[in-house]
Parts: sequence; structure tokens; C-alpha cells
Amino acid sequence: MLIAFFADIHANRQAFEACLAHARDQGAERTVLLGDYVGYGADPDWVMQRVMDLAADGAALVLGNHDAAVGGSTNGMNIEARVAIEWTRTELGKPARDFLDALPLSRTDGDRLYVHSEASDPKKWIYVTGTLEAANSLSATPAHLTFCGHVHRPALYSLSATAKMTSFTPTAGAAVPLLPGRRWLAVLGAVGQPRDGNPAAAYALYDTGRGELTYVRVPYDVETAAARIRKQGLPVWLADRLFVGK
Repeated sequence: MLIAFFADIHANRQAFEACLAHARDQGAERTVLLGDYVGYGADPDWVMQRVMDLAADGAALVLGNHDAAVGGSTNGMNIEARVAIEWTRTELGKPARDFLDALPLSRTDGDRLYVHSEASDPKKWIYVTGTLEAANSLSATPAHLTFCGHVHRPALYSLSATAKMTSFTPTAGAAVPLLPGRRWLAVLGAVGQPRDGNPAAAYALYDTGRGELTYVRVPYDVETAAARIRKQGLPVWLADRLFVGK
């Protein structure tokens, strides 16, 4: 089975549409959504309708910190993120809000764990930016594979049977065999707001039969996504950063 993983869509309709279309063309049979469907971008209602449709079709979903902030607190967010969440609250209807409120922080699927941030304490929204955080996450779950987002930069970590950690930045389009002798933590890049210097939308494909993970980059209509942000009166920086992927 080929599973498509998407994280950090951030209300970016153009990026999400491009990634969904690409995954469909690759023959993806299942969808996993790892949170942060809203925030930053200009089309939260459209994105949430698409997310809810995917859930109805059997997609697996977890909650992200921006999703949680819609019905909760924006403490800890920067000013641009808070402004975007406050605006998003006015855009989403009750069905979308109720849907977000009901999402779990993590989900187990066979030998795989899905979570937005990491496994040791999902409520704290810890960023996995190095081997220390990756090791803490891997130690908190028996899952062979953990998939997460939150960081907006692709990364892959593994832990051997002798507790040796490895980490590297994956190359887009190159299949990585997730060997059974190690446990793995895959940090996806962001669909809607990449921060690794590459403006192309990011998602990943996992082939369960081959045990291979492929990170994918998809060009999309950045001009339209940025124009939508400006049109809605959201902070201009949220539009400008899309062009540079930072």
C-alpha cells in the first residue's frame, strides 16, 4: 500500500491541491494528515472542508497546535500567528470547529504512530530539531515508525537496537529503506509553509510493501496563495515568506 502523508497545510489551498493531485498521480491509496490544517494561510474554510471529506473517506488525522488554538489559547505563538488564528476563528463554521475539537493528539496504526509534534508529550508541542528530541520521542513509543510534522523542515532520524542515533536530511525523490532493525522518526516538511529554503510544497509517500519512504516536493501557485493572504488583510510577512520557503 502507498500512503501519502501531509503535515502543516496551514490553510494554503494552492499548495494542498497540488500535493493531493501529485499523490493521486503517484497511486497513493491512503491519506494521513498530521495536523495544522489552519493558521497562516487565507483559505481555512476550503482546507477544512477538504480535510473533513478526506476523513469521511477513511483518512487518518491528528490535531496540530494551530488547530488546537482555534478553540483554545494562542499563548506561545508569535504575533503573526495569533493574528492569523484570530481571523481564522471568524472564518470557520461550527462543523469545522467541532471537527477540530474532536481530533486526537496521536494515533496508532499498526506499527506506525502518527503525531503532530512528537511522542513523549504531544500536548507540549515540542519541536524535533535534533537527535535529543528525536531520541526522547522514540523512547516514548514502541512503534517502529513515527511520523510527525510541526518543524516545517524535512528530517529523518533512526535508533538502532544498541541505542545509536542517526539523522540526516532526506533528498526529495529518493526512496529511503526504513530497515526493520532500526526504529524511525520521520519529520515531514510543510505542505503550506516550508521553512527549509525551498518554497515547493512538501509531503511524503510511504510504500508499506517495500518499507520505503520518499520525501516529495511539489511546485505550486505561490503567487495566488500569497495574493490571497494579502487580500484577506493578514500580515504581509505570511505572504512574503512563501516565496523563499522560510
